[in-house]
Amino acid sequence: MTRFHALFSLTLFGLAWALTIPLTKLAVSTGHQPPGLIFWQLVVAVLVLGIVVKITGKSLPFSPTALRYYLAVALLGTILPNSFSYVAAAHLPAGVMAITIATVPMFSLLIALSIRSERFQTSRSLGVLLGAAAVSLLILPEESLPDSEKTIYVLVALVAAACYGAEGNYVARKAMSEIHPVSAVFGASAIGLVLCVPFVVFGGYWIPLSFSPGVAEKALLVSSLIHAVVYTGYIWLLGKTSAVFASQIAYIVTIGGVLASAIFLHERYSGWVLASLGIMVLGLFLVQPKQNYKN
Repeated sequence: MTRFHALFSLTLFGLAWALTIPLTKLAVSTGHQPPGLIFWQLVVAVLVLGIVVKITGKSLPFSPTALRYYLAVALLGTILPNSFSYVAAAHLPAGVMAITIATVPMFSLLIALSIRSERFQTSRSLGVLLGAAAVSLLILPEESLPDSEKTIYVLVALVAAACYGAEGNYVARKAMSEIHPVSAVFGASAIGLVLCVPFVVFGGYWIPLSFSPGVAEKALLVSSLIHAVVYTGYIWLLGKTSAVFASQIAYIVTIGGVLASAIFLHERYSGWVLASLGIMVLGLFLVQPKQNYKN
């Protein structure tokens, strides 16, 4: 893959993913809980990607190795991070959620360094420190968020980012050449759906969808469709580049998410939040490796 194609794909997927941030804020606006939201997100993914797998004839391996791969992607890429994201989104401005997503490359780098799949570089370590400073601007000043008592939810959102960082490293190391990205996400979504059903049915988290859904339900469905398509592209990009490069989609998601939230949700941010955004983008610039794509 050339640098141009890698960057073009990164930008396209990032802009689409950015739209899911204000949509997620709308989806949780009526009190829907994470298990029910994740259930419908996985239903949409299974239906859409299942049709694609059927039409294209993509193989869907069921070996123990493949099943472990599906399970890891389901847990680290959807169930765990989305559970924390939905909880945080109910309490934080969508723009702040977008900024926390920018920490994904930083978590990805820290994990990559710990498993020795990336080399230590001083400038990239400085990028991680700037990311920590950006987060501090979100949670320390009382004037940063509209309600300072909800700063704990910034930390909740960071758990989701850490999950994505772990998933990126896992996929980069364990990617199976015989599994097409569409099949991988379909398999992961199917397993994730099976895991979610007991919580939704017996936990009282069912979200009924009628033929005339409300704003929250429409936002959930559109966001789920975008997620299914973009997440497949993200898995494909991971296989073509590297975990750290692909995680830089956070550049686009963060800036695009802040702008989309300001435009569609009419959010306004304090100077602390804007400063956090600027420092986070600088940290992302430093985190990126010199050679971050494959030819």
